[in-house]
Amino acid sequence: MDMLSLGTLGQHLQALRLARGLSLSQLAAAAGIAKSNLSRLEQGNGNPTLDTIWRLAVQLKVPFGTLVAPIRVPLGEDGVEVRLLDQGQDTTQVDAYWMRCAPHTTRHAEPHTSGARETLTLISGTLEAGPEGETLPLSAGDSLTFDADRHHLYRTGDTWATLLVSVIYHEEPAS
Repeated sequence: MDMLSLGTLGQHLQALRLARGLSLSQLAAAAGIAKSNLSRLEQGNGNPTLDTIWRLAVQLKVPFGTLVAPIRVPLGEDGVEVRLLDQGQDTTQVDAYWMRCAPHTTRHAEPHTSGARETLTLISGTLEAGPEGETLPLSAGDSLTFDADRHHLYRTGDTWATLLVSVIYHEEPAS
């Protein structure tokens, strides 16, 4: 990620954390990352993984897209690129992403917030995807919907896979 995007992500992350009344220590502990790493991220330094960004979004109780919305470049690591295409503004939050996975890539994804549902539509290539232990093979044109509040994975074969991903976040009941 370029320095401008890192700085933008850091400022947005800090604003979301402060709006929720969380200290650096509280958010870092809840997300399972070092306080020093979170501090560096908020300062626009470091190189956050997709998993780190997902865990922070879950702990902040915001969709992944809300956390990365200000960033206009694809986020990626280990053969996977993800870019937010659009984010709904209705009561039920819906995010749409473009995702591309290199050949022979396995991406283990963290659970999303409670009640989240994910739909994948494969544009090109082949892909095995779904909740861990319940994955299904997909070919170009196939779609799959599953509960995304569980660990899930994406696994490619011999070719690149390009897909559209939508995530529907259902509001959690107030405690």
